[in-house]
Amino acid sequence: MLPVGAFEQHGPHLPVSTDADIATAVCREASARTGVPLLPTLWAGSSQAHTTAWPGTLSLPPRLLIDVVVELAHWVRSSGFTRLLIVNAHVGNAAPLGVAVDEIRARRELRAGLVSWYELTPQIAAEITSDADDWHAHAAETSLMLHLRPELVDRDAIRDDEDRTGDLVLSYTVAETSREGLTGAPSRGSAEKGAALFEAVVEALAERLARARAEEPPAL
Repeated sequence: MLPVGAFEQHGPHLPVSTDADIATAVCREASARTGVPLLPTLWAGSSQAHTTAWPGTLSLPPRLLIDVVVELAHWVRSSGFTRLLIVNAHVGNAAPLGVAVDEIRARRELRAGLVSWYELTPQIAAEITSDADDWHAHAAETSLMLHLRPELVDRDAIRDDEDRTGDLVLSYTVAETSREGLTGAPSRGSAEKGAALFEAVVEALAERLARARAEEPPAL
């Protein structure tokens, strides 16, 4: 497994390490349950849309993220592994990581796959989007961090901000759609909800890992 996070501003109440922290915790627990080897978390992702409007974001351009992951896959294969599951924790990574998997497949060095923790099952996806479709630092992420790293959550700074992207046709930066770099209702978050969500995500990821271990090309 290769966890891929991001290092970016998460509103006034969550740490910039939120995505990397979640990716690491989810993958570490899934690895413990399944025995699947775990690579160190790739903490820098593609966060260009978060801009420099708020301090704290460190980002890779999409093309560089693709190249980094493809190169890492080459070295994973050189170490004797034949399968690699990339576990994504940041929406902005999804497109470049999808391209990376395509390029890895074209090289025919190993089998690669991509999952994002926030859409592992329909139930998880529904919970993640319950307070915003274009979510960020919202109820679910706040709940997970209250469960995983409560000392890094500034509860006094929690404020909600509505999702303004529903009817938009074009693409905008976070600074153009959010007042403080968050979208959703973090006030609805709790450590108890975070614990339940964490268990659901880990269980779903462990199930994917079991399938990936045994999976073969369906037409062969």
